[in-house]
Amino acid sequence: MPQLRIALAQVNACVGDIAGNSRLVLDQAARAAAAGADVVALPEMVLTGYPVEDLALRQSFAAASRQALDALPGQLVEAGLGELLVVVGYLDADEAGPRNAAAIIHRGKVVDRYFKHHLPNYGVFDEFRYFKAGDDLPIVRYRGVDLGVVICEDIWQDGGPVAAYGDVGVDLLLVLNGSPYERAKDDVRGELVASRAREAGAPIAYVNLVGGQDELVFDGDSMVVDAGGTLVARAPQFVEHLLVVDLDLPGGRPERDDAAPAGFEVRRSTLDVAPERDRTPSAGPTLAEPLSDEAEVWSALVAGLRDYVRKNRFRSVVLGLSGGIDSAVVAALAVDALGPDAVHGVSMPSKYSSEHSKGDAADLARRTGLHFQVQPIGDMVEVFVSQLGLTGLAEENVQARARGVTLMALSNLEGHLVLATGNKTELAVGYSTIYGDAVGGFAPIKDVPKTLVWKLARWRDEQAERRGETPPIPPSSIEKPPSAELRPGQLDTDSLPDYELLDDVLDDYVESDRGFDDMVAAGFDAGLIEDVVRMVDRAEYKRRQYPPGTKISLKAFGRDRRLPITNTWRERQP
Repeated sequence: MPQLRIALAQVNACVGDIAGNSRLVLDQAARAAAAGADVVALPEMVLTGYPVEDLALRQSFAAASRQALDALPGQLVEAGLGELLVVVGYLDADEAGPRNAAAIIHRGKVVDRYFKHHLPNYGVFDEFRYFKAGDDLPIVRYRGVDLGVVICEDIWQDGGPVAAYGDVGVDLLLVLNGSPYERAKDDVRGELVASRAREAGAPIAYVNLVGGQDELVFDGDSMVVDAGGTLVARAPQFVEHLLVVDLDLPGGRPERDDAAPAGFEVRRSTLDVAPERDRTPSAGPTLAEPLSDEAEVWSALVAGLRDYVRKNRFRSVVLGLSGGIDSAVVAALAVDALGPDAVHGVSMPSKYSSEHSKGDAADLARRTGLHFQVQPIGDMVEVFVSQLGLTGLAEENVQARARGVTLMALSNLEGHLVLATGNKTELAVGYSTIYGDAVGGFAPIKDVPKTLVWKLARWRDEQAERRGETPPIPPSSIEKPPSAELRPGQLDTDSLPDYELLDDVLDDYVESDRGFDDMVAAGFDAGLIEDVVRMVDRAEYKRRQYPPGTKISLKAFGRDRRLPITNTWRERQP
């Protein structure tokens, strides 16, 4: 029975950095060869980064991707890696249009290509806009083993190339992925890969991207399952990793001309290979433990923030520190992502700011070691209030806007990226001031409901205590009732329902798109539903102007949930 040593290169590619991504491929191929691998597979569109969005429609970009791909076989040979079978994702283009493609490279040649068949057009995906679907099934015989290739969505849809490979028979299916993170998706993904392995009647080696790209973050979670769907190996989440696995495969299938499954064309090739070589026995496959929910979300938020800052070439970030839970969690995330020396916190008290809030902001700075300064806004606010005669909501909002101007001025002066600190619950109901606390270049907890913000804060402090470190978030920031502190004695509950209840309603209305009758049937008060729905619908224009932020949920504002601003439809009581 033939044995193949498979390497899955779980890597962090950068969109547009074709030269850098090419070097990444060569580096991972060298690592795989050093580990004695026969085959190395890299993720979906790793040469260009993913997703490339409308860059796919630029002929110059597609040509640069193809040029890099064409150069790669020779570069592998020059590096002494010609005997390694390399499977790499890239952007191709032919007379039909752009293609989401995979190339199979060996001995200085692209021996075959696969074009993605299923093109997702839901949620964050819009691939039907960009790519043309493929219908070829390349099967490469390498060291006596028949290998097939598919790309990401091809395993998420019933039928299609996986079933077709099962009909004609392969010994191993390589799956190249750019599968973004969502909460608990690793459980769904694992079950899916197992079921597709059973459908194909062959083991599946699944390799995924890792790292952040704008709002998306990729968690890796690369894995190998056997033909029965049993997990053989799994890479850790949110870190680059080379997963190396020895697989005993059937091989020895008789050569034949296949009757192509409906809608597909089978293409077979056999590769000449060097004799088997002696190699160090494998240390055994990695089987990383899944992260807890809080650890998974925190890791996703850290990775998303770190890569947004790094890939956009910012050296530092600045944020307002109010002493509240949201700014405390964002500050702790920023310190974990970038280190304290790259994080600048600014306390901007007004005449309504409490002493405990000012003290909590300073305490957080001491706990985390970030740079800290105090910039009172009272005099700035007084100029606007007295000159314009502001009262009520106008006076409250000018405080938030004075803080926004202060942060943007520091950003211009010192080159920091401004972090907005609003959470998903506030964003849903419009509980933020446009051009005030909504200013910024990135919003790390934009997709995190308020109740989860508290959970993350407690979890992060508990982790620090377990490691014997100073908990980064002051306990009083977690325990005190939340308040914007824009008027005397103000609390969030003055204008909003209790956050536990509010997040339950929002989960039904925003995440699940449930209508009024369904929410009443779920047990919510009719008046509460009307109030929440009204706030959510009226705030659409604010959300359109909010900074991007890391997606962690099934339906994030922006890429996932797209509603018209000018819209008179309302969910109402019948």
